[in-house]
Amino acid sequence: MSQPDSGLKEQLRNDLTAAIKGRDKVRSGTIRMVLAAITEAEVAGKQAVELSEQQVIDVVVREAKKRREAEEAYTAAGRPELAEKERAEAEVLADYLPEQLTPEEITALVADAIEQSGAAEQGMRAMGKVMGLVTPATKGRADGGTVAAEVKRQLAAAQG
Repeated sequence: MSQPDSGLKEQLRNDLTAAIKGRDKVRSGTIRMVLAAITEAEVAGKQAVELSEQQVIDVVVREAKKRREAEEAYTAAGRPELAEKERAEAEVLADYLPEQLTPEEITALVADAIEQSGAAEQGMRAMGKVMGLVTPATKGRADGGTVAAEVKRQLAAAQG
C-alpha cells in the first residue's frame, strides 16, 4: 500500500496540468523534468519507494542547483541564449523551494554555530564541525557554497 502523495509532488502535478492548459512551455517543461527526477529517485534503489516531503524538496533543490550551475557555465562560455533558458527554469523551480535565507540570516546562523562549537580558537580546522551544525538549518534554504564561504570568512576573521 503506497503512502499518500506528498503535498509538493501533488502541487507539481496540478501546476503541470495548469501550465499545459495555459500553453506555458517553459513552466510545463521544467515541472515535467522535476517530476521525472522525483520518479527516478523513487525507483533508484532495489525497491520502489514513495519519497517523503523532505526528499521531494531535496530533489527540487538539486534540480535548481543544476540549473544555476548550467547557467553559470553557459554564461562563461558566451552562450547567453542557453544561459537564459537555464535561468528561466531556475525561476520556475524557485517557486517550489522553501523560502531562501537572507545573507544576514546566514551570517547570524554561522556566528551562532561558531560560538556554540567553540570553533573560533581552532580556526579553519573547525570548518567541518561548524558546517555540521549549520547545514541542517540551511538545507534547501541556502546554497551550500555560500554558507561554506561565510563559515570560512568568519573563522578567518575570528583567528586573525
